[in-house]
Amino acid sequence: MIPAVFFDRDGVLIESSVRHGRPYPPRTRADVRLDADALAGVRALRAAGFALAVVTNQPDVARNSVTAESVHGINERTGQLLGIPPDLFFTCFHDDADACGCRKPAPGLIRRAARHCGADLSRSAVIGDRWRDIGAAHRAGCAAVWIDRGYAERRPDAPYGRAGSLAEAVEFVLAAHRERPAGGPH
Repeated sequence: MIPAVFFDRDGVLIESSVRHGRPYPPRTRADVRLDADALAGVRALRAAGFALAVVTNQPDVARNSVTAESVHGINERTGQLLGIPPDLFFTCFHDDADACGCRKPAPGLIRRAARHCGADLSRSAVIGDRWRDIGAAHRAGCAAVWIDRGYAERRPDAPYGRAGSLAEAVEFVLAAHRERPAGGPH
């Protein structure tokens, strides 16, 4: 089994619009703008031997403010720009009231992505920009790196590595990987 990095999509790989301190995803594939560090980060992690997947909550589908087709189009465009195949995007369309096992902070998306990639969760990490991402990492048994975008919302529960950018988050994961002996504890 191999190590993996599970990325959140919005605010991590692609830019979110921030209004009143809250992040909002792009609405269409034409609105997709890669984070400035996304392509280099994906390449560096691949070169280091990590499997990569995207795990994203998209509750606006359940709220009827965007279609699943639009979300799939955004995923597809993001994947095209980063060289990540469509089968490596794992999306939850539920809202909190649905109480599903895939909506982060539940670990369902991460566990499903890990099975698909053949990843060892104890050697893997989640990179996210919201408390739900970090909570899902904890519940799945992964390391967590939080990109602090300065949102006016709940902070994640410790432990996590804290980064100010995707580049810093990727370096945090790579440094931890270099320091950890193969097969040793996380």
